Amino acid sequence: MVTLDEYQQHDSIGLANLVKKGEVQPMELLRLAVRRKDQVNPVLNAVTTSLTDYAQKEIHSGLPDGPFRGVPFLLKDQVDLAGIPTRRASKLLADCVPEEDAIYVARLRAAGMVVFGKTNMPELGLSVTTEPALTGVTRNPWNLEYSPGGSSGGSASAVAAGICPAASAGDGGGSIRIPAACCGLFGLKPSRGRVPYGRAHGEGWGGLTVNHCMTRSVRDSARCWISWADLPWVILIISTQLRGRSSGVCGCGRASCVSA
Repeated sequence: MVTLDEYQQHDSIGLANLVKKGEVQPMELLRLAVRRKDQVNPVLNAVTTSLTDYAQKEIHSGLPDGPFRGVPFLLKDQVDLAGIPTRRASKLLADCVPEEDAIYVARLRAAGMVVFGKTNMPELGLSVTTEPALTGVTRNPWNLEYSPGGSSGGSASAVAAGICPAASAGDGGGSIRIPAACCGLFGLKPSRGRVPYGRAHGEGWGGLTVNHCMTRSVRDSARCWISWADLPWVILIISTQLRGRSSGVCGCGRASCVSA
């Protein structure tokens, strides 16, 4: 049994290790993530689509034995998840429902991650603050008067508040790096072309936009990148050096002003 406080102290690799050792079950982690979301999201508005039932079905169906098996994860609402609207915070796309997963989603699911919601973003990802007309303003959990940045502001707010240890993010002109800076997280923009952008969509901004994630630890970001990127074999060899290293978790795992 893991308490909510213990859940918030771990990064994704730490939680996956607990699952691997049988100290916690994926359904327990999902319940903790949803519990934390229900505590803070009414104030933060970080998660705009709740997919708890979807996540429960995924767990009951059996999760792949990947490096992040059972770890709760949130998707930025610009990434396609089959059967779930990809609105990009735009009224124009409010009823846009993809028929298949993005390759990025297929790979994170193969790694064992459990998607339980989608996060807020500025309309079409075209701002460095997250306050779209469709889904409303997202607040920074460290100070509710501040913005978490953009365009991956919902993901940054959720991770900083301890809803989950990592969430998806995309970056063209700073949309991972700006929210990471605003919320005290680790945010890396990967090299162009390393993380596939399909199936339904090609690269945006002539290849400048990339998918990755927002994390509380450096090792999470590195291991996630290895899980879903197209990497040369030498990088995979170097990545083994991450094993056994300290997590480098940023802060206490949650922002103080929403620590209820």
